[in-house]
Order: sequence, then structure tokens, then C-alpha cells
Amino acid sequence: MVKIAIITYSLYGHIDILAKAVQEGITEAGGTADIYRVEETLPPKALKKLLAPPKPKDIPVAGKDIFKKYDAFLFGIPTRYGNVPAQWANFWDQTGGIWVEGSLEGKAAGFFTSTASFGGGQDSTIKNSLDYLSHHGMIIIPLGYKSCFAELSCIDEIHGAGPWGAGTLAGPDGTRTASDLELRIASIQGHKFFNIVKRLYDDALK
Repeated sequence: MVKIAIITYSLYGHIDILAKAVQEGITEAGGTADIYRVEETLPPKALKKLLAPPKPKDIPVAGKDIFKKYDAFLFGIPTRYGNVPAQWANFWDQTGGIWVEGSLEGKAAGFFTSTASFGGGQDSTIKNSLDYLSHHGMIIIPLGYKSCFAELSCIDEIHGAGPWGAGTLAGPDGTRTASDLELRIASIQGHKFFNIVKRLYDDALK
């Protein structure tokens, strides 16, 4: 069976919540996925001043060899002014050796994200992450609209997410958590991603 890794960075936990919903969607579709997080680069003193909660003990840190162990990846990225956080860039900066080897060529990937508000840059954060994938020759699988047109088009309530991937709005003070609608979209993304990757993986083995 195709092996999927969900790799995240989350300062306050919003991405972690979405990651578990994505994982549930993969499980419901008949697959499995392991959740990892990238290494934290902020010192403990800075994290304390930011009132960041402790990192979840059930989410291990992704090592440099993580890409060789899995066939496909879903990346959970919070935004920093419409771009990726330093921790995420640091993670990819360590993949030069893998790039030279071409180890990620043809492997599939998708994204989900978290921003404080509508203007936080959910789409732009994902778009700014595409360079990493294109340099490695990876296959990008966006969420699209077909599987969740009603959810993405909903105007009855505030929500994150878009055609690039699932998303949540954290609020200006970070206290808002993912809504049922946002979690449902994340689950749909996991379900769809697995079904597409499974077909790609099965075809590659023929």
C-alpha cells in the first residue's frame, strides 16, 4: 500500500488539528498516514514569550531521511505574511542531497494551511511552497472543487480553505480553532488525496 506522511509545522496547534482531520480522511478512504512535524528553530525563551503550548509528544520530528521512507506527502503550513515560516524553510534547506539524487522525482504532494484572517494569505502561502516541489520534480495534487464544492462555496459561515487545500482561520489572537466545516474539508482532502495517489502508485507498479 502507498505510504503517506503528513508533515507539519504548528506554533499554536491549529495545523495539528487540521492534520488529524486530513489523516482521518485518508483512513476513511482505506489508507494510512503518519503525522510528523518539522524541527522548531525558535529558542524556548522565545516560545515562552509567544505563549506557545508545548509540542505534541505524539507527533515526532521529521528527520532528513523522511522523504525516502514515504511515497506521498501532505504538508501543513501556517502562514507568515503570505509566505512560509522560517521553520519550514529550514526543513527544506536541508534537502539539497535529496535534490541531487532526485529521490523525490514523481512523488505526490498536497498542502493545507492556517492563517489569522482572510487576508493572511492561505493561497499565496501554498503557491510560495510550490517552488520546493517543482525543484524536486514532485507531482502537485490540489484540493480542487469537485469533492467539496458545497463546502468551499459556503457563505453561511466564516471559514478557511480553497482550491489549493484545506485551511483554517486562527483569529487575530490565535484563539479560534478549526470549525466543523473546516475539519470536514480537511477530511475530504485526505480522502481525495489518498484515492488519487493510490491510482498513481498502482499504475507505477504495473
